[in-house]
Amino acid sequence: MLRRALRLGLGPGLLGRGLGTHREGSTLAWDGKVSEIKKKIQSILPGGAWSPLCDTSHLPPEHSDVVIVGGGVLGLSVAYWLKRLEKQQGAIRVLVVERDHTYSQASTVLSVGGIRQQFSLPENIQLSLFSVEFLRNINEYLAVVDDPPLDLQFNPSGYLFLASEEGATIMENNVKVQRQEGAKVCLMSPEQLQKKFPWINTEGVALASYGLENEGWFDPWCLLQGLRRKVQSMGVLFCHGEVTRFVSSSNHMETTSGEKVTLRRIHEVHVKVDRSQEYQPVECAIVVIAAGAWSGQIAELAGIGKGPPGTLQGTRLPVEPRKRYVYLWHCPQGPGLEAPLVADPSGAYFRREGLGNNYLGGYSPTEEEEPDPGNLEVDHDFFQEKVWPHLARRVPAFETLKVRRAWAGYYDYNTFDQNGVVGPHPLVVNMYFATGFSGHGLQQAPAVGRAVAEVMLEGRFQTIDLSPFLFSRFYLGEKAQEHCII
Repeated sequence: MLRRALRLGLGPGLLGRGLGTHREGSTLAWDGKVSEIKKKIQSILPGGAWSPLCDTSHLPPEHSDVVIVGGGVLGLSVAYWLKRLEKQQGAIRVLVVERDHTYSQASTVLSVGGIRQQFSLPENIQLSLFSVEFLRNINEYLAVVDDPPLDLQFNPSGYLFLASEEGATIMENNVKVQRQEGAKVCLMSPEQLQKKFPWINTEGVALASYGLENEGWFDPWCLLQGLRRKVQSMGVLFCHGEVTRFVSSSNHMETTSGEKVTLRRIHEVHVKVDRSQEYQPVECAIVVIAAGAWSGQIAELAGIGKGPPGTLQGTRLPVEPRKRYVYLWHCPQGPGLEAPLVADPSGAYFRREGLGNNYLGGYSPTEEEEPDPGNLEVDHDFFQEKVWPHLARRVPAFETLKVRRAWAGYYDYNTFDQNGVVGPHPLVVNMYFATGFSGHGLQQAPAVGRAVAEVMLEGRFQTIDLSPFLFSRFYLGEKAQEHCII
């Protein structure tokens, strides 16, 4: 019975049903209480107008309709679409909590900034098609009065995937799906590949797929700052701090088949703010987990996965940090301005960076090669041993490359099926997810944010049906396996 109910989908949206922030009273009632408290304080203090006893500008508000944990592009996109789709301006109070206010370790700004439609799942293709339209018309969405327009520096040079004999059939099937969804992708034989890109060594390549439009790369930092600027202009609140606890209530139920289920609702989020050893409680109606690589840890704080093994209550959010290196190298004789982002069958990839014969790239490690995610230190031997040999084999000019810089970032890696987790938790009834995209969250953030906002407001996905990405699939064992992961 429970499994059947999980497969039936979503119910009415919590915000769409007019769920209040507080268990008793409304937001207006709360504002009235604050006003009364101020008057009482004023009556016992000398002087005129009421003023705060101490600076609390760094603290989060005491209540918010929605608390979004994570201020990267996914969290900001959810905030943007909530405000854009709200029925009445100012109706929804949104708080974004981000612990790394410098974004120095944020996956967003440490990525290579690619966007593509070359995926194996229709949902991922649709997400990227929506997002590329958003990115290419960025100022229609994110313009702020009296602020300069955004320049994402979008470079539509495409993606070029190479397949060995073993992977050629899979590539053909993937391209068929991509074309059905409206992506402009062509297949190329080794001879065609050599003619179009003479700098490629086609040895070991049986087939290639090339994105003809709406693929390439852009400036992730510009998108992040553009979203942040826009949502602030829309009234979204920000707090630099760390979520340390969720306070919830429970309701024990039994299904018609006799299964016992415990439903929980979060009423309060505890935020430990910068420059303080104490926490600030924030009463809320809805919580969104968009904490990237740390989403699994945040979910555990909410009790997700803490139940008997094999039960829905005991099903954890399988998202963990995976460390990925990005290297920047110089090669005077390297591929020219027409070069796309190239993904080799070995797992190595690269793209051009700017106009000065510089290139960005890396390598997707096997499970056995996964580096320790405990820090963001760069292993330069990894490039020499795992990356460079594949690059030099595919592009002979790279034999003489010189590495100039390197850094590491985190994937919010979904160990179950390397795909995003979108929408509500089936037992924590006011918790939603926007995480686990395993490296393609940045490029799909505009579409994912809208999808989460739609579910919260209307109770269902409207623009793109992302039901295969619901949390319940982990309990049901139904993988939404994505085969095109870089």
